[in-house]
Amino acid sequence: MAEYICVFNKDTLIIKPSKKSPLFLRTIVLLFAMVCGVYICTICRKQISTVAKMNIQVIGSPAPDTNIAAQLQPQIPTLHYPKPKTFSRGECTQNPVRFFVILSMQRSGSGWFETLLNSHINVSSNGEIFSVRERRKNISTIIQTLEKVYNLDWLNSASKNECSAAVGFKWMLNQGLMAHHEEIVEYFKHRGISSIFLFRRNLLRRMVSVLANSYDRHAKLLNGTHKSHVHSHQEAAALSSYKPVINSKSLISDLNEVEWATVKALEYFNSTRHIVLYYEDLVMNHTKLKDVQEFLGIPKMELTSRQVKIHKGLLSDFVKNWDDVNRTLSGTEYESFLRDDY
Repeated sequence: MAEYICVFNKDTLIIKPSKKSPLFLRTIVLLFAMVCGVYICTICRKQISTVAKMNIQVIGSPAPDTNIAAQLQPQIPTLHYPKPKTFSRGECTQNPVRFFVILSMQRSGSGWFETLLNSHINVSSNGEIFSVRERRKNISTIIQTLEKVYNLDWLNSASKNECSAAVGFKWMLNQGLMAHHEEIVEYFKHRGISSIFLFRRNLLRRMVSVLANSYDRHAKLLNGTHKSHVHSHQEAAALSSYKPVINSKSLISDLNEVEWATVKALEYFNSTRHIVLYYEDLVMNHTKLKDVQEFLGIPKMELTSRQVKIHKGLLSDFVKNWDDVNRTLSGTEYESFLRDDY
């Protein structure tokens, strides 16, 4: 590279390097910018790739237990501070109350389940209040009855009155619930009422229980007294001694009808905060009762009941025309009902 030589005097000689070209400096800056750009793009691509993998893992992760977690809508029950007209809540005025309803069908274990709930010191479940026709003759009487229950003005032996933490009752599907489901759903959502669905998986066992209970209404096998629920094994043995005859010709259509009613109830009330329980699960797995207490937002306690199961053992022992029933259901979608035992 050429150099400039400057002579100031005889004794001094200064040699200055030549100035670099502006084009060369611009090229260096451009190359540096390109390298930085490539590096930044590489880092961004890695981050995007990581986020995408995380999203895929979340989408593909196993679903929670559909029996409990996925059915809590929303997770926390609504808190209420009712002011009853018939009494004063006293020192419990500031204690919140949760509202619930047990939606079920006759002979599905709802009576037993309700005694379990009522064994909790802070739960009041008021029974099958819409079994009385006058209370369900139209939507107005239904709402009036509901208001009385959830205002704590429905008083019976199950009421914990002042210090109830959860208040409700059981409602059968054929007691005006399905006929007025739209208005009732809106009421539940407006009032913050949690729905507890309780069904039986084995609809054949339910049918046997329905037929036997219907027979006892007239026969009164227990010393001239009809009882839907019993508290001793002797009473259970007396009621289970009757073996009903099942109409095998209409059996499948009858099971279809009950199954369809269950599906429609779940469809109608799906938008409410709810949980779905099965009688068989409650019998076999008592931890389900803890799930129910968690759903209601109440302190967990050991729940007990004095009720004794009536038809315990092989179902074939309780049906008079078992061979006909066995032939009818074998090879169908209901075949498993023949073998279930608990």
